[in-house]
Amino acid sequence: MSKTMPMRVEGDLFEAAKSVGTVASRSAAQQISHWARIGRELESSPGTSLRDIQRVLAGEAAYDDLGERGQALVRANWDEQLDERRAKLNFGAEFTQSGRSWSEAAEQDGHLVKRHPRTTAANTAGTDATDA
Repeated sequence: MSKTMPMRVEGDLFEAAKSVGTVASRSAAQQISHWARIGRELESSPGTSLRDIQRVLAGEAAYDDLGERGQALVRANWDEQLDERRAKLNFGAEFTQSGRSWSEAAEQDGHLVKRHPRTTAANTAGTDATDA
């Protein structure tokens, strides 16, 4: 029997694994392991050149020059990079630091809220959402 290790998985990936796994009679954990094995085989298959994929990711080669498998690996990598970049965004801190107010939807009810850099206190919807 193979050794298992605990790991964290993003919520959307877990939900997708749960959904797809049900159809294939697998648990979410089994489905994620299945996908990981497929990815491992794709990356190590003779038809896929990791060097070519790395060149595309570095902007040194064209995406269209890769085969279907290579393109799939590049897209998966791009998705990961976008998720990481999105997680690091903090526009509130940037606007506060630059002294600019901004408007956004409140998390609780979705109403428009205007944030002010000095106090970051919210004014409720109905206030002018333009910078003063």
